Amino acid sequence: QYFIRRACGKTILPPRIMISVPSGMTEIEERAILDAAREAGARKTYLIESPIAAALGAGLNINTAIGNMTVDIGGGVTEIAVISLGGIVVSKTIKVGGDSFDEAIVEYVKDNYNTLIGERTAESIKMKIGEVYEHGQARLLEIKGRDISSGMPKTVTLSSKEMIGAMYEPMTSLIDGICDIIEHTPPELVGDILHNGIILVGGGAQLRGLNKLIQRVTGIKTVIAENPESCTALGMGKKMETLNKFSFDDNTSSPYGR
Repeated sequence: QYFIRRACGKTILPPRIMISVPSGMTEIEERAILDAAREAGARKTYLIESPIAAALGAGLNINTAIGNMTVDIGGGVTEIAVISLGGIVVSKTIKVGGDSFDEAIVEYVKDNYNTLIGERTAESIKMKIGEVYEHGQARLLEIKGRDISSGMPKTVTLSSKEMIGAMYEPMTSLIDGICDIIEHTPPELVGDILHNGIILVGGGAQLRGLNKLIQRVTGIKTVIAENPESCTALGMGKKMETLNKFSFDDNTSSPYGR
């Protein structure tokens, strides 16, 4: 209701809206979202799978027989998908995202410096000196936390090179998920992916060195989409523009715009 009011103001005619959802949702989950949107004031609701929206927002042509692979790293989960002919060929959702990296940094500082820090501090560390691939000059960052033994304030200086080890566990899960999807991709599409590369989207795609690490492990060119954190929203906008060219039955709501 809040977003509908912000976007539409006091409009007489209820709006049509589009919501991005994880791939592989059940019909019950789809229906729950559609019902919630209707109660919030939507005239008609369209659901679009997040990998499809992200690929559209990244500027990929998903309607051809060519295979494209996207890795959408959000706050709570990462969605890995291979897309061809306008649909998802194979996909996987893993519970690793930006929050997982923050939690790993919290645990690292606790275990190695006997110091407690909050999630906001961990996120700041990740954004300022976070690194998952070997690099040259180390960047240093001074942070403040609470000493576990004394309970008193404590200052700690962290290095960007430490972050490689700090985020090793969630990063390993992410890499394993990507490799698993590649292994289950039809051979004819693997060649397309080798040619086109892996596209990283989502806020987590901006983690320093992530594209280099994935490229090194998989042997596949890996690039970060332009404005990766906005790709899903931009893709939804493109899809809505396409839907606007057709007539609608406003008395029904249909999953995925079908």
